[in-house]
Amino acid sequence: MSSHTATQQGAAAPVRIGIVGASGYTGAELLRLAGMHPSFDVIAVAGDTQAGAAVRDLYPSLAADYGELRYCAYDPDVFVGLDAVFLGLPHMASAPVVADLYKRVGCVIDLGSDFRLTDAAHYPQWYGTPHPMPELLGEFSYGLPELGREALRGAAGIAVPGCYPTAAALALAPFARGGHISTSGVVVDAASGVSGAGRAPKANTTFSMVDEDFVAYGLLDHRHTPEIEQATGCQVLFTPHLAPMVRGILATCYARPTEGMTTEDALGLLAEFYADEPFVVVHRDAPHTKATLGANTCHLSARVDTRTGWLMVLSAIDNLVKGASGGAVQCANVALGLSETDGLPTTGLMP
Repeated sequence: MSSHTATQQGAAAPVRIGIVGASGYTGAELLRLAGMHPSFDVIAVAGDTQAGAAVRDLYPSLAADYGELRYCAYDPDVFVGLDAVFLGLPHMASAPVVADLYKRVGCVIDLGSDFRLTDAAHYPQWYGTPHPMPELLGEFSYGLPELGREALRGAAGIAVPGCYPTAAALALAPFARGGHISTSGVVVDAASGVSGAGRAPKANTTFSMVDEDFVAYGLLDHRHTPEIEQATGCQVLFTPHLAPMVRGILATCYARPTEGMTTEDALGLLAEFYADEPFVVVHRDAPHTKATLGANTCHLSARVDTRTGWLMVLSAIDNLVKGASGGAVQCANVALGLSETDGLPTTGLMP
């Protein structure tokens, strides 16, 4: 077990955290953000495939903050009693760890899919397996603060949304919740950088396969479909695409608006809905994924095409930050009573 303590001046009392599944991209991003957090004290990081290895050897970018920190094999006794434990595990791998840690730590923040859906019947259909702990589905709060902050305060379990659902829900929810669109026949076309596929090598995510290519996948049956529908209240046709970039998601969402809506109305509705949200940027210009690179922001724009009768809402995020680890830290801040913006950059990296 190793420790990394936040050292910023004026830091609040340390918040003792652990990360299970810390050797993947979301785990590394959690460590990057924790290194900037004024309160987080990283007590232990588990990564079974890297147990014993130094964090700096796997991710040299983390060397300045975690020079002595090493990955350990997962042992629940190492994590019990911590203020927060983040789970950066593959889909349907979190449940056994939740069984060990739920209500034995201050808060379990799961970045996987295990507790995102409230209806256990969706798991066999969309994930190909029954849910192992259906009794806990109702106990986990869905972790998108902009759309449900109060449910996160003091939560013992948080399910962090998927990256695509984060982008789509932030785009569509203001219109769906206000009754400004038809909630049937909504279309979400979204493209993601290859980091969304994780660190483990795959034949279709090597450089030579991804470079100079653009492909749709998960046609009609992508597992994020029911989550987008749950988060927006819309019937959705969702088509994801793999783009030849490392980070970023651009979601283009189409819906039938209420009669008489104009582009100015749509932009004004977004601006009003998110007026007090520090991580949402609404602008007339089409959003760039690169504007969100490394930041916990979502950039939104909208158009109404009176010729065809469609509302188009565009949403850009960094899939590893707002779409995963940054969203998780934001949720933890709310659950633990910290400032929601602690440790979370709002400025993207350009060029």
